Amino acid sequence: MPPTVQASPRGGRPAGVAAPLTALAGAVAAFGYVGAVDPNEPGHYPACLLLRYTGIYCPGCGGLRSAHAVVHGDLATALSANALAVAVYAACAAVWAVWFARAVRGRPLGLRPRPVHWWSLAALVLLFTAVRNSPLGAGLVP
Repeated sequence: MPPTVQASPRGGRPAGVAAPLTALAGAVAAFGYVGAVDPNEPGHYPACLLLRYTGIYCPGCGGLRSAHAVVHGDLATALSANALAVAVYAACAAVWAVWFARAVRGRPLGLRPRPVHWWSLAALVLLFTAVRNSPLGAGLVP
């Protein structure tokens, strides 16, 4: 017998979908704003302090330009602005889809990253940062 899904007091949707829908609304609002307010034009967003004072590209440099390009459907420009950010956008979309699907069924997300996952993610970000600041990573510079 399949598990029963408890409807919310307001009716219609299962009670657990409020959180993923709220997260989706926040992401849509953020991407909508970045899509409307072009980060390629100076003065709209603060500059990266690490880049300004050290000349080193942080892992987030180009992330807003990348998001702007994604909103406008230009994947090539998005990847050239910040390939890591594009990968993060895709990973977040995939996790959100799983979260929403499980919430509709009344189940928790069940995502339990272990320390090895966090250390691997940190190593990937550090590697990306090191490569994009080296002569070999000229194609990763925004």
